[in-house]
This record gives sequence, C-alpha cells and structure tokens, in this order.
Amino acid sequence: MNGIGLETVLKVFADHRMLEHIVPVIYAHAELIKQTKRVTDAEEFAYQNINSATDAVQKKVNLVNCWKEFRGNITWGKPTPEGGEMARRSLEMAATDLASNKIDVLVTAPFNKDNVQSENFKFPGHTEYLAKMAGTQNVLMFMVSPALKIGVVTGHVPIKDVSQFITKEKIAEKLKLMHESLVKDFGVSTPRIAVLGLNPHAGDNGLIGQEEKEIIAPVIRDFAEKGMKVYGPYGADGIFGSGAYKQFDAILAMYHDQGLAPFKALAFDSGVNFTAGLPVVRTSPDHGVAYDLAGKGTAEEASMRSAIFTAVDVFLKRKEYKSYSSNPLQRQDIKESKEDKRE
Repeated sequence: MNGIGLETVLKVFADHRMLEHIVPVIYAHAELIKQTKRVTDAEEFAYQNINSATDAVQKKVNLVNCWKEFRGNITWGKPTPEGGEMARRSLEMAATDLASNKIDVLVTAPFNKDNVQSENFKFPGHTEYLAKMAGTQNVLMFMVSPALKIGVVTGHVPIKDVSQFITKEKIAEKLKLMHESLVKDFGVSTPRIAVLGLNPHAGDNGLIGQEEKEIIAPVIRDFAEKGMKVYGPYGADGIFGSGAYKQFDAILAMYHDQGLAPFKALAFDSGVNFTAGLPVVRTSPDHGVAYDLAGKGTAEEASMRSAIFTAVDVFLKRKEYKSYSSNPLQRQDIKESKEDKRE
C-alpha cells in the first residue's frame, strides 16, 4: 500500500470503458482507496463494496475488503509492517478465490518482496508463492509485450549462484514451458525461439567459458531434432543491439537481468510479467513498487492496463485452444483454412 500499485489500479478503472467486457474485483480496503484517490487524478473512479467475489456486479468496480478496519494514514514511499501484512493478506484472499473459481484471472500489483516476508510468507515473490499453491515448481517467468517476449531460466537467484542452476534439465524444462505457452496462451502455432548464452559473446567458442558448448547448445540441438524451431546460443548484446530479436517469437535468457534489462528498456510501458506453466492465469505489471513516485499521483498506469488485457487475452486463448484440441473436425477445418490462405 506504500507504493504505486493501488494508484495504477484506480487510474486504469477510472476509465469506464474498462468495464465493458470484464468484471474487476479489487482485494484491498476502502480506506486505502480513499487515501490513494486523494493523491491521484482518478476522480472518475467509483466502486462498490462486496462481501465475496461471488457477489461481483457487472459494469461495476467491486471491492473485497481484506481487513476489518484500517486506521491511520498511508506512509507513502516507505515500507511498513502493516503494508507487508496487507499485501500478504490481499494476495492470499485473491489466490484462494482464484483456486476456487470465484474469479477467472489474477492480476497482482507490485509488492516489496522483503517487506512481505513473515512466518506466513517465505517466498521470493508472487511467482514462487503461486507455484507452491498450485503444487508445481515447473513455472516460467515470462515477460511479454506485443513486440517482445522474454523468459528466464533462473529467476530470483543471486548472480553468484546462477551458473550452478544452468543445467541441461533446467534449460529444457523452461524451453518446453515457453514453447507450450506460446502455442496455448498466445496462439503462435509454430514458435521460433532464440536461446541466449550464459557468458559474454556466448562463450566465444569456449574461449570465455564452456557452458554454451557443454550445456546450452546440446539442449538446443535436442529440441531442433524434435522439429521445434529453437536457435542459438546467441550473445545477449548482439541479438538485442542488432535488432535480431525481432526475428523470433520469444527469447530464453539464462538469468534475471540478462532478460529483464533489455525487456524493460524496449517494452517498459507495455510490458507484462506473465507466469507460464500455472494451471491458472496470473499477470502483473513489469515494474515494482516505485517508492520514489508513491503518493505523488504521477505513476503511469500503462503496464497495469496491459497486465489486465493480457490476463483476459490468455484466459480466452486457453479456452480457444482447449476447444480446438478436443475437436478433431475443428482442427481439420482450421488446418485447411490456413493452407488455403498460404495458397
């Protein structure tokens, strides 16, 4: 609550056109909204209180109060114990409703990963918490935008420990998740994926490290032999500096900043953090709590809006894919239609 998350939510839903095709349910508290509204230009934002997501009303912004009461003022720009506890409670309530199908998708606002830690929450971030709740460790942090999609082999791992996590099995696992997500979640029938190297210049043929030759390249060959369009390993500076990344549907980076630094440089306003591999749909903006902007009313809401649209799009794509894969006649019709277009 001390950052810009709720401000971006209010700014998005101050535009009533957002209510035409979705029913938003906000997990927060009325007093937080009141205080946040004072420092934003979201005068058109209006909401109604509901007891449960099952009571949500169409064409309205619905609020589930996650706490019985809230006293005092928001401490803008500074983490507080109350802020961490409220973030945890909000996430738990929303995730529980998602698991019980009371809501269709989850869009998480940013929280302070350190401040939210407690006896009840010991996870590096949203991704790991939701993976644990879903009973899987096999997920992919997938940064997506209309122009660029980047996944990472290692997520929230200290840079000194990255190399020990770069294994053939781990790379293959993330590549498989990325390929499946592109097909099922984004409607890319034949994905083209570029894989980055771990070392500068992708190892320079072994001169600057052996990981590319001994670990990364063999996985790429295995996938190519299975008929998948997987290429690399590429040097990170070259593929982004030359614009060659535009030739691919997605990029698999080896570690967090190798992928997220170029992604945020190229697609910050439209970027979305999507968790691939979960049985449910979860997205978030690609920025953090931005304490330096909190309480000033100047935070940009574009990434939050994109996160909401992406969550809805993925939800609908999954329904379409499920219907398509379970109907052999439909599959044949679509195949013939695509062949006719190529002719």
